[in-house]
Amino acid sequence: MALSTSSASWLSSVLALCAIMCLSVPTNALYFYMEGRQAKCFYEELPKDTLVVGRYSTEVFNPQSNTYQIDTNLKMLITVDEIFDNDHRVVSKRDSNAGRFTFSAADSGLHKICFTPDTDASTGGWLSGGPAGAVRVSLDIAIGETSKIETEDKGKIQDIVQKVKDLNGRLQDIRREQVFQREREAEFRDQSEATNSRVVRWTLIQLAVLSAACAWQLSHLRSFFIKQKLT
Repeated sequence: MALSTSSASWLSSVLALCAIMCLSVPTNALYFYMEGRQAKCFYEELPKDTLVVGRYSTEVFNPQSNTYQIDTNLKMLITVDEIFDNDHRVVSKRDSNAGRFTFSAADSGLHKICFTPDTDASTGGWLSGGPAGAVRVSLDIAIGETSKIETEDKGKIQDIVQKVKDLNGRLQDIRREQVFQREREAEFRDQSEATNSRVVRWTLIQLAVLSAACAWQLSHLRSFFIKQKLT
């Protein structure tokens, strides 16, 4: 029994959606609240050589406005431990109030990813006695996202490629200018050598003419003195 046009279109849409879901990268996007300097941990079972990329951003509760606001003084300590290897720490990073972290699982097993808010000593008084849920953290963790990294960093890569192309273009311009200057230098050198040779030749001609004139004058004076019987 043949499928109608609408049924075929619906079937193709379902197949395309299934293909996209199969090829998509698993991601975990969530937000949670933290109190003071208490750590918040997540557990992930990761296969060996799995790439994990996480992005986070934080907001601090402002009791005056009763809203969450960005605080640049807030720092975030990020740690990753291998539970299966006696809590071997593979990542320990103290970053700003928003940032990104990456790591690759050295071996298969359970990994503990922890976040601990912190501030400088001069501005961190509110963390020790802050209200419940003083920090709101937005977290997006992508597991095995090599293609996603390439997609998101495509713009940066294109910018770098464009800069490299611009630098190559400038190098080509400099090389062409150097070749042009060498050609002009060679032309100037040839002209200088030709001019010097003409000057030397003209000087020799002048010396020959002066020598001939002097010889003729001496011969003429000698004949004159002989005729006048002065010699």
